[in-house]
Amino acid sequence: MLGMKRVASVAAVLGLATVGVMAMPHNANAWWRGGVWIPGPAVVVAPPPVYYAPPVVYAPPVVYAPPVVGYYGPRVWIRPGWYGGGWHRGYWRR
Repeated sequence: MLGMKRVASVAAVLGLATVGVMAMPHNANAWWRGGVWIPGPAVVVAPPPVYYAPPVVYAPPVVYAPPVVGYYGPRVWIRPGWYGGGWHRGYWRR
């Protein structure tokens, strides 16, 4: 039991030390700032980028088709009036 606590405490201290070193600000040694300089041209082992034109998409023409007309039978105009004890507006009945 005592050995496990000791291992856990050592691991915690090492972890905090590692996080502290990584979080500490440091200089950026970039080649344009005079830091690390590698002689010779930069070596890139990759194919050059290839740009493809987007495919041409032709939209179909818009077709305005007339609505489908179904046969609903003859329509009859019902006159406005007093029906069943109340006033009814005129309406078309099928």
